[in-house]
Parts: sequence; C-alpha cells; structure tokens
Amino acid sequence: MFDLFGDWTLPRIFPLGAILFNFLFLLVAIPIEAYVFYKRLKFDRKTSTFYAISVNLFSSALGWFLFFVLEPILPIYFKAELISFVFFNIFRSTNTQSLLILTAFIIFFTTILMKFFLLQLFVFLLSENMGKKKDTLEPPQRLKWRIATRARFQSTNLVTTTLIANSLSYTAISLILLIRNR
Repeated sequence: MFDLFGDWTLPRIFPLGAILFNFLFLLVAIPIEAYVFYKRLKFDRKTSTFYAISVNLFSSALGWFLFFVLEPILPIYFKAELISFVFFNIFRSTNTQSLLILTAFIIFFTTILMKFFLLQLFVFLLSENMGKKKDTLEPPQRLKWRIATRARFQSTNLVTTTLIANSLSYTAISLILLIRNR
C-alpha cells in the first residue's frame, strides 16, 4: 500500500489570521441569517438555524474551493499582492484596492446566488412532502393556477430573504473589518 501522507508536514507560514477571521465571519453570519430565516420564512428556530449553518458552511467551502482552483492561474503580481494582504494586511500597490472592491462585489453577488440555490435545494430535499405518495386525481385548473402562483411567490420570497440575510451578514462583517482596521 502506498503512503498518502508520508511527506505531509504543516507549512512554516500558516495563515492563522485568515482562518480565524473566516471562523469569526461564520460565527457572525450564521445567527444573523438564522434570525432572518426565522422571521421571514416562518421556520422554527431549530430549522432556521440548521438552514443558516448548512448554507453558510457549504458556501464557505465552495468559496475556498474556488479560491484554491483560481489562485494558481493568477498572474504573479496578483499572487504577491494576495500574499502581502493575507499575511501582513497591507497592499503594496494602490491599484490593488480598486481591484479588491470589484472582487468584493463579485463575491457578494456570487454568494447570494450560491446561498439561494443551496437554500432552495435544502428546502426541497428536506420538505415533508418529499416521500409522500401523490394523489392520482387531477386537480382542477384553478387549483393548478394557485399552486403555480404560490410556488412563484415562495421562490420570490426565498430570493428576497436570501438577499436580506446575506446583506445583513455582510454588513456586520464589514463593520467588524472596519473596527479591526482602526
């Protein structure tokens, strides 16, 4: 059998600050988003907390995965700026700040889309009607229209709730970052 972790060692420089801040961001985002899910989607506290934890952990893991996939293809200039920011919290160039703002907007909207689709998937997979057998009777046309309207409204409500929850959690995280830099 081959040894998979034979030469595995911890790196000499470990971005402990970035890991701890990611953990802090999750600790801030999960209660805020759970509260918004509880108030707007009328879930109970346990379910809304479960959805908030699941959505945030999955989106965080997907975000880190995308970062580690995209990082090797970055130009050397951006890699140097990234390392300088992660380890020393400084930028070497003033042009990088505008790129960071653009990247933050892209991350924000990508996270909203990712959280919306994850929340929709979790609600669908964990719904109580998932395993029940459907009636064979054909519902009347008016009932079909009501069901379609309700599904459209529920989807709009999920989008709005995800947008509000993500905006509030990102605002809280931004305030923490502003306080940290002062």
